[in-house]
Amino acid sequence: MQKKTDRRVRKTKSQLKTGLAQLMREKSIREITVKELVDAVDINRSTFYLHYSDIPGGLLAEVENEMMEEMQRAIREHPIDPGKDSVYYFIQDLFHVLDENRQIASALVGPHGGDIGFVHKLEQLLEEKSRESLAALVPEKSGEMKYFYSYCLNGCLGFVKTWLETGEKETPEYAAEMAYRMVVSSVTAFYDTKEGREDN
Repeated sequence: MQKKTDRRVRKTKSQLKTGLAQLMREKSIREITVKELVDAVDINRSTFYLHYSDIPGGLLAEVENEMMEEMQRAIREHPIDPGKDSVYYFIQDLFHVLDENRQIASALVGPHGGDIGFVHKLEQLLEEKSRESLAALVPEKSGEMKYFYSYCLNGCLGFVKTWLETGEKETPEYAAEMAYRMVVSSVTAFYDTKEGREDN
């Protein structure tokens, strides 16, 4: 009986998350009402309130936490080290996570994104896990690190948005390979010992 109940709960939550993702593609999280969401997925309001207190602090928070846990797992399994292939396998794992959660991930980083704080948390997580190993490569450039991170993180976020929105036919492996080449190219350019462009 417990397993049947668990399955029912998982199905209900999955329906609500799918419905939320669809609505978030059309409007901001602040504009989505519980009534609108439950009507969209054909679930009673009382059923929604059995699981969540509201949409932003309940349902959306759970969605974001689950995504962050998956990102943290990917980092634990593939520690970011620019000198090793672990970076590629981390990126590949990340794209698999995004692909498995394509609808909600696309909504979170889309124009009506649920919470810009989610993007900031993701940026913070990646920076915390990679800053030390990157800074160790060329310590004399530590003062310029903030510019490098800004360039890389914004570029990667743009890449992810485009792939989520238009790249359904492109595999996570394909996306990971392309993103990896871009990241490696950026790292190489940033840590180039030359002082920049030389005029002829």
